[in-house]
Order: sequence, then structure tokens, then C-alpha cells
Amino acid sequence: MSAKEDATLNNVLDLILSVPFMFSVLRLTTPILLATLSSIVSERAGIGNITMEGTMLISAFTGVVVSTYTKSAWIGFFAAVIVGGAVGYLLSYIIFKFKVNDILAGISINLLGSGGTVFFLFALTGVRGISTALSSKTMPSVEIILIKNIPILGDIISGHNIITYMAFIAVFATWYLLFRTPLGLRIRAVGENSDAAKSVGINVYKTKSIALIIAGVLSGMGGAYMSMGYVSWFAKNITAGRGWIGIAAAAMSGQHPVLGMIASVFFGIADATANALQTINLPSQLVLMMPYVVTLIAMCIYAYIGKKKKKAI
Repeated sequence: MSAKEDATLNNVLDLILSVPFMFSVLRLTTPILLATLSSIVSERAGIGNITMEGTMLISAFTGVVVSTYTKSAWIGFFAAVIVGGAVGYLLSYIIFKFKVNDILAGISINLLGSGGTVFFLFALTGVRGISTALSSKTMPSVEIILIKNIPILGDIISGHNIITYMAFIAVFATWYLLFRTPLGLRIRAVGENSDAAKSVGINVYKTKSIALIIAGVLSGMGGAYMSMGYVSWFAKNITAGRGWIGIAAAAMSGQHPVLGMIASVFFGIADATANALQTINLPSQLVLMMPYVVTLIAMCIYAYIGKKKKKAI
């Protein structure tokens, strides 16, 4: 290794071990974490929900448009969350009313999110790519009073967008919902055996619909973060596969919210590392594909470990 290459590597290592890098990990983890929680709630209810990507796109677009016309970031945020819940209800209606396969229904909503947002963006602004013509608002960042003055820790944890803190609070709220409330018990019951749940008087359709609405709300928060926290505009496919990564993180966690958070942070680190590697002379395409390669490798390892456990049993 030449002296120049050695110096470049040291610079990258210094960057990865820096406080700004740790700060960026939490920023990049936020949408993945919300998609992960959304997938966990759906899977616990026994539904193969793959709509996180499409729901996040629809909510991201909604947040930008509503905040532009109301001139309020909070109204835009709540509109994005409500629309996310509405998409969850739409999915449940398609699955249970029209008896459509949940995966096929999910694909249709993802296509609606990908193509529909571009169509309506063009209808409103005359531009297909990005919403810079709209004066959208962003959600505020928050300084945590008791933490912000602590060296290093304060610089990492304090000063994030408020939706980032909502996402981590949602981890424990989701855990409490699933494992400490009657609704959570019903959700897990219909997911494990819907016939047995029905035999004891649980309304399976209603319970699964509520689970999908909750999942939609979580995805809606993730979409709102992408266009009103991570950046201040909407662009075509702004989610860049984070919904799919969330599904992978949920699977790796065994559908547990706290383990899902850990898996999401892992993918956030991969995303932040990819950004850091852009500072060295590597092809941009190679750097940008890194989070998805890490996702694929992680899923292969997870599948291999699961297979070994089954053989041991």
C-alpha cells in the first residue's frame, strides 16, 4: 500500500470514528427503523405487508404538499401520518374485502406510490423529478437540555430532527403495545392462529385492519421524515429502498421491536459508511450500492443461521 493510499485509509477511519459520523448514523437509521417497526406490527398480525416503500413515498409527498399550502410543518406531518394510516386501511380493505393476495396487494400500492407521486408532482409543479418549486416546511430539530452539554454524547444524541426521537420512542411504544396491552395480545393471537383467535371471539378482520393502520402510521412517519427532516423536499423514489431494508431488518430481528432497532442501527451504520466512503476515490456506483449489498449479505447470514437451528432441532 502506497503512502497516499495509507493516508486516505487513515482519513476514512478517522471519519468513521468521528462524532459527525455517529450523528449521521442516527439520522440515517430513522426511516429504516420506522419501516422496521411497521413490518413487525404487520407480521405479528400474520400479514405479509411489503408496502413500506410505497407508503413512505405517498406520505413523503403528502407532507411536502400539505405543509406548502398550509405553511405549517406540523400540519404537513400529521397529514403524512394520517395518509400513511389510510394506506394501511386501503391495504386491509383490498386483502380482506376483495380477497387479494397480500403480496400482490402490496406490489400494487408500491407501484401507486412510485408512479402516483411523480404524476401528482408533475401535475402540481410541471416537474417530474423534485419538488423545489414548492415552498415546503421542515420539522424542527430538538436540543435535549440535560444531554446537549455533555461532551461527545451531547453532540451525538442532541440536535436531531424531532421525528428521529419519535422513531426511537416508537420502539418502546410498539413493544408495549404488542406485549403489554389487550390489543397487542389480539394482534399476536390472530397472527399465530387466526382460527383459534376467532373461536374465542376475536374479530380477526378488525384486529388485522387495526394492525395494518398502525403499520401505515409508522411508515407514514418514516415518509414524513424523508421529505421534512432528512431533506426539505420530495424527489422521485426519495426513499431509495429504505422500506425494503426495513423489512429485512424486521425479519432479522425475529419480529421484536427492540431487536429491530438494533438491526436498523446496523443498516444505518452501513448507510453512513457508504456516505463516508464517497470521500475517497471509489466509483460512486460502488459506494451507493453498499447498503443494499450489506442487506443481502445480512439476510443470507440470517437465513443460514436459521437453517442450522432447524437442523439442530
